[in-house]
Amino acid sequence: MKITVDTSSCSGHARCWAAAPGLFRLDDDGYALPLDAEVPDDLLQAARDGESACPERAITVE
Repeated sequence: MKITVDTSSCSGHARCWAAAPGLFRLDDDGYALPLDAEVPDDLLQAARDGESACPERAITVE
């Protein structure tokens, strides 16, 4: 699985990070950073939780 973050759509609510702090990273202003790795199977639900938490739908889990 892979997480894609549309950084131009992210508004910095940090809800992805709140849902899955061990998976999502934020920049100094609270905007989600792209994940440069495959999501381990045991973190798939956390990735989906972060995707669902984003009000702008800037996160896609594929």
